[in-house]
Amino acid sequence: MPSTKKDYYEILGVPRNASQEEIKKAFRRLARKYHPDINKDPEAQEKFKEINEAYQILSDPEKRKLYDTYGHAAFEGQGAQEQAYTTQIPDLEEILNEFFGGGFGSVFDTIFERATRGRKRTGRRPQRGEDIYKTVEISLEDAFRGTTLEVDVDRDVECTACGGTGYDQSRGVRTCPTCGGTGQVVQRQFFMTIAQTCPTCRGEGAVYEPCRECGGRGTVRRRERIKVRIPPGVDTGSKLVVEGKGHSGRFGGPPGNLYIQVRVKPHRIFERRGDDLYVDVNVTYPEAVLGTEIEVPTLSGEKVKVKIPPGTKHGDLIKVEGKGMPRLKGSGRGNLYVRANVDVPKIGMLDKVFKDGKKIERLLKELQDLLPEPQRIKER
Repeated sequence: MPSTKKDYYEILGVPRNASQEEIKKAFRRLARKYHPDINKDPEAQEKFKEINEAYQILSDPEKRKLYDTYGHAAFEGQGAQEQAYTTQIPDLEEILNEFFGGGFGSVFDTIFERATRGRKRTGRRPQRGEDIYKTVEISLEDAFRGTTLEVDVDRDVECTACGGTGYDQSRGVRTCPTCGGTGQVVQRQFFMTIAQTCPTCRGEGAVYEPCRECGGRGTVRRRERIKVRIPPGVDTGSKLVVEGKGHSGRFGGPPGNLYIQVRVKPHRIFERRGDDLYVDVNVTYPEAVLGTEIEVPTLSGEKVKVKIPPGTKHGDLIKVEGKGMPRLKGSGRGNLYVRANVDVPKIGMLDKVFKDGKKIERLLKELQDLLPEPQRIKER
């Protein structure tokens, strides 16, 4: 009765005239795909047994010669059958060792040894201190001139009891017995070497008695008053950095920085928009019609004369160059904009406010009769 077994060459996917090297490469490729240590599909084990059986025959020149001549019948004897149809699955590392010239596991060992060489530690790794963020509020005058503030900061500083080491120096430090000081433990899984953080020392490489003053942190919390220079021109949202005034580093690490965020309080007279300032001034109706010259205050304390041109309307802006805020980035200053507010008195209040209220009312009515009727609807 003809054998129902699949052709060995077909199983490995090689032609009948394939070289031994081609057969070996085909088996290596299929072993990586179907070995049960890699492929968890229930059918992978049976598939791999089939691949391994074909390779055991075709990789042996004598067995391959018999197979090429007689096919599967050459191995249907009881003894040969037990030899050819072995059900044991070789270890994946053994397979890879065969193709990589032996010691495949040692390849990973060597790589890991190089990666961890020199990592043995007798203390904690230096850590940079965390940054501190504070918000300060200043007046518009301070933002104009610049100022120096004293800011109270709660920051971690080096523990004087242990010198920042975090451990009781009188009791010393000993190498972690679990990892031998590397901070890692190594496990072998199949042909892989896996390194994990040591559970005993948590990657420190050493075990020690923590300092009683700082509890092993290496730092203690202290309040410190720090001077901060606020440059002219800062605005709400400006950020300043004071290097090295954050929390102290741990175990010899560098300190963090202190970051100051500025908030400028609203002013009772001036409105700020970027580097420009705006101020509202009241002018009478005749001043708006005829024009005039008035004095306007500035943040520097001086007063400047500003000409209100004839025909000024309510809300018109008159620019005074170079009288705004100092530019934080760059030179010079912004501009001051004077916003005209035409002061229109209420007729019913004239007698109460002015001595000649009736006369003013009469003159306004005469002026109204003299002025032409305005265009009521303003075109855009």
